[in-house]
Amino acid sequence: DLGGEKFLDIKVPNLKKAPDAIVIVATVRALKMHGGATKEELKTENLAALEKGFSNLKRHIHNMEKYHIPVIVAINEFVTDTEAEFILLERLCENQGVIVKRASVWEHGADGGIELAKAVVRAIDSQQADYQPLYQPTATIEEKVATIVQEIYGGKGVSFSKKAKKQIDEFVLNGWDKLPICMAKTQYSFSDDPTLLGAPEGFTITIREFVPKLGAGFIVALTGDVMTMPGLPKKPAALNMDVTSDGEVLGLF
Repeated sequence: DLGGEKFLDIKVPNLKKAPDAIVIVATVRALKMHGGATKEELKTENLAALEKGFSNLKRHIHNMEKYHIPVIVAINEFVTDTEAEFILLERLCENQGVIVKRASVWEHGADGGIELAKAVVRAIDSQQADYQPLYQPTATIEEKVATIVQEIYGGKGVSFSKKAKKQIDEFVLNGWDKLPICMAKTQYSFSDDPTLLGAPEGFTITIREFVPKLGAGFIVALTGDVMTMPGLPKKPAALNMDVTSDGEVLGLF
């Protein structure tokens, strides 16, 4: 709902070439968290949490289908995932009429992605992509934001701050209102509240401010308490990485 929507609604119209297929990468771990499991419980088999959390992936699948491009789900395998969890997730995806394949590239290198790659090729060969944007450039800023919130996030509406409303009037005067919208929102939830997991509905997204990026050609809509640049932890993982004199890489995992 962040990278995919941005690529399809901001980049594709400028590229003049749409994707022939869309691959959604999912993990059992993430879906179990969306189903209520804690981080400490992710290594333990939990079919109930997985099935409940599938609501999140289900929405992602239907969101991508709105662009009229073939959709494939790739299950990124973790060593703690169980066979029963893989089978359940595959069944849930197949019930949505979507192709699903496991990917074990982390463990087996390129060989672990062969079946997925073959599935992507088959989908491209058998299904015609007919890219349709989510909104048109002629829509108003309010309409574009509302379309993203309602069609992609599953929300009921949008609330604009006084500052945001004033900015919209300014953008219209400057002719910037035809630019696409780049939503800045938490990655943890479809809403602007990181604690609302799964596939929440009926919420309102608050736009507190807009930031025009005229060189890049889009308008950033700031939601909630979100940073627009990724932050690093106090001790980045890179500090634990090294290479020995004989070329052995340490500290990657």
